[in-house]
Amino acid sequence: MQNTNRTWVKLFALLLVLALVVPVAMAQEATEEPMETVELPEVDPLSVTGDIITAGSSTVFPLTARMAELFEEEGYTGTITVDSIGTGAGFERFCVNAETDISNASRAIRDSEVEACRENGREPVEFYVGIDALGIVVSAENDFVDGLTIDQLGRIFGGEYTTWNQVNPDWPANPIALFSPGTDSGTYDYFVEEVMRPFAEAQGVVNDEATEDNEIAIAAEQAILGVQGTQFSENDNVLVEGVQGDPNAIGYFGFAYYEENADVIRVIPIDGIEPNEETAESGEYPLARPLFIYSDATIMMEKPQVAAFINFYLTNVNNEVLSVGYFPVSEEALNEARLNWLVAMGMAE
Repeated sequence: MQNTNRTWVKLFALLLVLALVVPVAMAQEATEEPMETVELPEVDPLSVTGDIITAGSSTVFPLTARMAELFEEEGYTGTITVDSIGTGAGFERFCVNAETDISNASRAIRDSEVEACRENGREPVEFYVGIDALGIVVSAENDFVDGLTIDQLGRIFGGEYTTWNQVNPDWPANPIALFSPGTDSGTYDYFVEEVMRPFAEAQGVVNDEATEDNEIAIAAEQAILGVQGTQFSENDNVLVEGVQGDPNAIGYFGFAYYEENADVIRVIPIDGIEPNEETAESGEYPLARPLFIYSDATIMMEKPQVAAFINFYLTNVNNEVLSVGYFPVSEEALNEARLNWLVAMGMAE
């Protein structure tokens, strides 16, 4: 009987604690306000005049082209040039040649590129506009490759595996045909960093004792460039056609190009993860990456049409990004991009 009484006392005490704690927790949750959206001044495309020049990443190209199209549909009568030339070439035109207003990039700007901009009186302002999942693809006629690891990808593009049965003994002993974006592409840069660098480290080409990061980058790049027969192109459509036409081919490019051609090529899970909106945004998919546009505060102040277009871009991008095959950034990231716009325009600190 005494034990029973003690049990009831403990239960009563627990219920009392819950009665006190749960309402407090619920009250705290109720007082947590949702993140406020950073608001930009309203833009009327009908009132915007003057031309805009953008260039850079072939991956960001479809998104910027879509935003330019929407800007024109809503009344803008100027000309927006959107050139697809690769991230590196885009930064060269923006920083070295100082001839574009906006640079599209599928990687963050490098220190050397920032310095090149500053030599021309430009201070790059970064705007994070989307998330891409790098698509690793084979022909739709390939019925045996059902998934790869980062390690296997490195060995394939590093030339260690030259036939499919070396990757998996259950696959045919057919030569592997390789297709890669060119060296001016941000997609190429990203692949070298995320796939070829681990391969180079595993091969002992570089190691944790390496002190110069550029030496590591060079070794990783040499690993992919040293393979004979790899087809490189800055044009993603050329890569699609190459992979499509060869059941033993493998290539990689931005997810949007896969979705546009999903009837003739097939995307491969990497490390067991399918690329999609959820896995890209969460970072679970190992080859998800950010997409950017860059401009400069002076350009934005001296060319109101550039500031207006970037404002329009940041205001509407999350409504359009899925339609071109990419994934929206978080509200927090988009708020930071909008704040960068306000700071560049002298409207915030």
